[in-house]
Amino acid sequence: MSDLYERHRAVIPDWVALYYEDPVEITHGEGRYVWDAAGNRYLDFFGGILTTMTAHALPEVTKAVSEQAGRIVHSSTLYLNRPMVELAERVAALSGIPDARVFFTTSGTEANDTALLLATAYRRSNQILAMRNSYHGRSFSAVSITGNRAWSPTGLSPLQTLYVHGGVRTRGPYAALSDAQFTEACVADLEDLLGHTHDVAALIAEPVQGVGGFTSPPDGLYAAFREVLDRHGILWISDEVQTGWGRTGDHFWGWQAHAASGPPDILTFAKGIGNGMSLGGVVARADVMNCIDANSISTFGGSPVTAAAGLANLSYLLEHDLQGNARRVGGLLIERLRAIAAAVPAVREVRGRGLMIGVELVRPGTDEAFPEAATAVLEAAREGGLLIGKGGAHNTSVLRIAPPLSLTVAEAEEGASILERTLRSL
Repeated sequence: MSDLYERHRAVIPDWVALYYEDPVEITHGEGRYVWDAAGNRYLDFFGGILTTMTAHALPEVTKAVSEQAGRIVHSSTLYLNRPMVELAERVAALSGIPDARVFFTTSGTEANDTALLLATAYRRSNQILAMRNSYHGRSFSAVSITGNRAWSPTGLSPLQTLYVHGGVRTRGPYAALSDAQFTEACVADLEDLLGHTHDVAALIAEPVQGVGGFTSPPDGLYAAFREVLDRHGILWISDEVQTGWGRTGDHFWGWQAHAASGPPDILTFAKGIGNGMSLGGVVARADVMNCIDANSISTFGGSPVTAAAGLANLSYLLEHDLQGNARRVGGLLIERLRAIAAAVPAVREVRGRGLMIGVELVRPGTDEAFPEAATAVLEAAREGGLLIGKGGAHNTSVLRIAPPLSLTVAEAEEGASILERTLRSL
């Protein structure tokens, strides 16, 4: 056990989890690879929880950060901030939301917290609809709308939260239905739920549930929900913290898989846009964003340095068509993993879009979650030189695969080969 681990345990809360029986200290990275303190190299298939979106030590981003830090690091939102305004202009244009306003935060949790503040103030209601198995952050308000029990430590809440079916396609009471029937049943559930309440502020939903194990509804579900929400004046918040910026390959934003409804009223983002820098935010149309009738600022949100990083990272992503790369390389990786899974009885399902892939493990011959197997694969993959994540509603039995979007075909095959060896060892 390392000295650093002992020091960590002495000063960091017990509930701050660490991966691996022998935790790893990552010291540096380049491209899609990272190195630990012992000099071991790993192919990174998790990107610091989907946050290193383009590549480790991307020269364009490190140059932008260094140059901006050499000028000024911080000023707060009380002063004009050119990098923040320029990034806000680009994000607003990309969001699809008309007459959009952008507020920057330091994390996805804070972005979702802000979205809840906006929705409840706009609608003058503290009632929120959320999806079962969802995850929206670790603040007091965010855990109160998180439908994944493993990540919601308290039932105390400033909000009244009602949970809706639909975020998990292949489990639950509607799993055996066709996609059309599944959507119809979930809409009927939503209609019924709204018949028992009043003045709901908003529905918040991840287009693909991240911590929940990369589950998603059939395309068009949230468009069908939107028809119901609009009749009641209820806002739609799309949590794009993990799905945004082209990670799903097919779309730039996850909500676009449900595009018949048009853009959401509020969109939240974080993680990948800063490529490791603490950068998140909220986009909303002007009447919603400007409904706050009290003073508000952000000390650190949209700082000159993080905004400069976001601008450089976004430019690189668009100029190199990393969304297209996620679609092409991710499609190949998913098919490769499905071929591997066909020979592994413990794999229930390989699912995902683009470079956002989940491998769900169960006890062979059953639908029972198999968290011990997920932990074993996580450990064995690390020993083989690959870093992956895990999650899911059923005792973290889903392997989470989300490499930087610049992943090459050769690197995808390298990672798949390591996973093949570890899965077959089960």
